[in-house]
Amino acid sequence: MIDRTWREDRFVNVLVVDVGGTNVKLLASGETQPRRYPSGSEMTPWEMVRKAKEAAADWKFDVVAMGYPGFVRHGRIAIEPHNLAPGWIGFDFEAAFGCPVKILNDAAMQALGSYSSGFLLFVGLGTGLGSALVDEGVIVPMELGHLSYRKREIEDYVGARGLARLGKKRWQKHVNRLIERLTKVFHPDDIVIGGGNAKRLLETPAGCRIGDNAHAFTGGFRLWNVATAVDGARQI
Repeated sequence: MIDRTWREDRFVNVLVVDVGGTNVKLLASGETQPRRYPSGSEMTPWEMVRKAKEAAADWKFDVVAMGYPGFVRHGRIAIEPHNLAPGWIGFDFEAAFGCPVKILNDAAMQALGSYSSGFLLFVGLGTGLGSALVDEGVIVPMELGHLSYRKREIEDYVGARGLARLGKKRWQKHVNRLIERLTKVFHPDDIVIGGGNAKRLLETPAGCRIGDNAHAFTGGFRLWNVATAVDGARQI
């Protein structure tokens, strides 16, 4: 049985598990080199946890921060993933890992790790489209990738499928249009473009900075208030 009467401030060792549609990446407190293993459409939550525990077998951790590639509501998975096997809703990750677990949308976790001050808009270009806002330590995950755009959804143009179908030049134009529209809607102080395909941009859209995928790990540590500049970060 897991002791659910724990106090957050007694834990110092965090295992961050960044679950993506292509790979799962891990890093623990005090470590410098992330580890990874493939994910994909056949990966169940049981398989993800089993492989994560194997990959981190020689690392010490007391808690887990997990980035999930889908909608998370109040720390719980609310929608099954688009690029993984089903079975994630209602899965008991604390029992599987054997320790307390905090779950956050993967884009929101990278946004939290990228945050410095003011009002941040994060756009993640990966398998799909990740998006989140951070304002004074309050995290607002979004699912903008599934909004209709032309005859499809936005992520069909700016996600990995769009990049493969359109080529870099046309893909870049759709990314630029997305950033322009989101800027007009949210008026952010800071815009970060992250995700695995950010490096494929031919140029950085105006008013943006390119994030570092390692910020997902920073966000996971910050979620547990470990070495964080964002005091009391919380998610909606």
